[in-house]
Amino acid sequence: MGCHRSGTNLLYDTLLSSGGFALYRGFLPVYKVLIPRFGNLDKVANREQMMATWLRSKGFRRSGLDAAAVTEKVLAECNSGGDFLRIVMGEIAKAQGVNRWAVYDPDTVLHMQRIKSEIPEALFVHIIRDGRDIALSLKKMGGFTPFPWDRSSRSLEETGLYWRWMVRKGREYGAAFAGDYHEIHFEDLVTDPQKTLSGLGVFLDHDLDYDRIQKTALGSLHESNSSFREQETRQNPVNRWKDKLSPKEVASLETLIGDCLQDAGYPLVSGEGERKSVLQAACMQTLYTGMLDAKFWLKIKTPLGKWANLSVLELSDSVPQSSSAR
Repeated sequence: MGCHRSGTNLLYDTLLSSGGFALYRGFLPVYKVLIPRFGNLDKVANREQMMATWLRSKGFRRSGLDAAAVTEKVLAECNSGGDFLRIVMGEIAKAQGVNRWAVYDPDTVLHMQRIKSEIPEALFVHIIRDGRDIALSLKKMGGFTPFPWDRSSRSLEETGLYWRWMVRKGREYGAAFAGDYHEIHFEDLVTDPQKTLSGLGVFLDHDLDYDRIQKTALGSLHESNSSFREQETRQNPVNRWKDKLSPKEVASLETLIGDCLQDAGYPLVSGEGERKSVLQAACMQTLYTGMLDAKFWLKIKTPLGKWANLSVLELSDSVPQSSSAR
């Protein structure tokens, strides 16, 4: 888990390439899409509606599971999002003859408390990347512009504030789970993978052999998903912001997210005289943090969640009766 563009996909593919994990190339947005849209899964009617939709999803098509069998199990045994993950991933792992499974979703940082209550043995790996690189990458992909009157001028700053909000949520919730929460930095995974994976392997109690991972090289380890791949001039994706952001843009970002950058171990490069006033920064931080908290609460705690966007599921037009297709 981690803010979007932090390397969650890279980390997931690294784990799968190590061996011993169920190989699943799908996406299970249980807490941010399925439950808000269909309601809590302790009600049979909600489970029925959810399964009717999920069986049409790319996530199901990639699972290799039998539609009738998994539906029967979910309807009989599932009472929460945690149960749904256990059932689906447990069946995939069983079919592949492995004992462990992992799922990835950047937004897991926002749902850690609920997941931990439903899957007490869950382990969380939070990957953090320099917020200046995140703001640069996400802006190139459209940016984060939550207000209709703010469509372009400040999308870099707003995206940086989104990164700050995500990282702080993950670290805040993770602190409550101590031994079941582990942080790694994208930069360390890229520049010193053996040392980074060694520490992660101890946390997971799993052999993350670097040579085996390189040899297997699943997914993004084989082909980069960089938003800059069409104009890449160097292989190292670390600190692109130093080449692509102007000093003014860097100073503006560091005004707003400098506290979180420093807390996460990223030094600032702009001088105090180049940054905005502390009061202006505090006002923007308060405004956007409050707005993000409110949007999340409305989606999770109110009927507005029923309008959750299903496009991420990549739905087909028909429901299969049974399937072994990936």
